[in-house]
Amino acid sequence: MQTRTILSGACALTLFAAAGLVQAAALNKADKQFIDMAATTDMTEAHEGQLAENQASRADVKAFAKTLAQDHTDSYEHLSELAAKTGISIPKGINTAKNAELQQLVHLKGDRFDRQFDKDEVADHQKALAVFKREAAHGQDPDVKAWAASMIPVLEKHLQLAEQCAKATKTS
Repeated sequence: MQTRTILSGACALTLFAAAGLVQAAALNKADKQFIDMAATTDMTEAHEGQLAENQASRADVKAFAKTLAQDHTDSYEHLSELAAKTGISIPKGINTAKNAELQQLVHLKGDRFDRQFDKDEVADHQKALAVFKREAAHGQDPDVKAWAASMIPVLEKHLQLAEQCAKATKTS
């Protein structure tokens, strides 16, 4: 009887593991690439936001930076859950030394930092929005598509804030 219970448990574990592999295999290459890109973007944006909270000179840039850090940290957490559900792994860190944009920002302070940060955030969020909209419209996995679609309003808000900060930077 004990052998039957052990075999039943082993079979159940095998079935659960196989179900997870099937889900991971169901993600096509484009969806997997999107998830990797989104994870890297979230980590980078959160890091840039934290950097800007310390190095920016204007209050509006610091407030935007705080929003950016929090929203992208939250996004990464949700993406981690999605990745676990789909059975894939996502990047767990970024190499800040190999990111030219981050390396440039590290060496700036005050107004020079504000100008470069605002410029970078406008460009970064324009690119990210295009990628997220494409995934939401053309992705294959319904969960990945739904997550991408849910992030579009957040990215649009970030772009709007970045554009407002950039406009204020030019007039100051």
